[in-house]
Amino acid sequence: MKYFVVDAFSEKIFGGNPAGVCVLEKQIDKELMQQIAAENNLSETAFVFEVADGYELKWFTPTEEVDLCGHATLAAAHIVATEIYFGKKLMSFSTLSGILEVEKKDELYRMNFPSRKPRLAMWTKDMEAALGVKAEKAFLSRDLVVPLENEKMVKEIRPDLRKLAVLDHGMGVIVTAKGDEADFVSRCFYPKIGIDEDPVTGSAHAALTPYWSEILNKKVMVAKQLSKRGGTVYCEDLGDRVVISGKAKTYLKGQIIV
Repeated sequence: MKYFVVDAFSEKIFGGNPAGVCVLEKQIDKELMQQIAAENNLSETAFVFEVADGYELKWFTPTEEVDLCGHATLAAAHIVATEIYFGKKLMSFSTLSGILEVEKKDELYRMNFPSRKPRLAMWTKDMEAALGVKAEKAFLSRDLVVPLENEKMVKEIRPDLRKLAVLDHGMGVIVTAKGDEADFVSRCFYPKIGIDEDPVTGSAHAALTPYWSEILNKKVMVAKQLSKRGGTVYCEDLGDRVVISGKAKTYLKGQIIV
């Protein structure tokens, strides 16, 4: 199968979040997909298979399949538009989160995702011990969302990943704050699914966009993820949907032989 590595949410290589993209000529079983994702050892590997009305898309971490991944969707759309059907502008992906539409507009890939507005959750001593900070509130969507006082706290946080991995709440943990230059900033940790810190997490912004839209009273926002690689995410709140946009660069082209 053809295999690509794409740096998503970045306008240059070595930035953003690298995702593997496998282009399938025939269906393969989930066990083989999981083995390939483990071998690739990236935070996500996307598997793309063309069907009559678009593409089937699946996402795997090195340890398990997930129901939504933003940066690997962006990477898959980039490969469709640059390697499979050059110049394609509109793409439709059938996924575990339903049909996801992606539009390429200049250098931006605009992904239409379901909104996952987080609900208020109880702040616990286990959360405080795992994150090493005190917070006034916590919120829960698929992931635990923890607002902090400022961008500096987000940059400097050093969570205990072993304790994060056994928290009762959330698949992952997102810390976020109002940005100094961007509208908001975040960092994302997913040790439960084999990812310590994810460089740029598109799916996290399905929760962060409605949260910050209400706080800031803005529908269109620019977000920064403050990992070592860093990345920029353009967000728009549409109510029950969100648009999450970013740029992408292809780093690697090759073949997987199985």
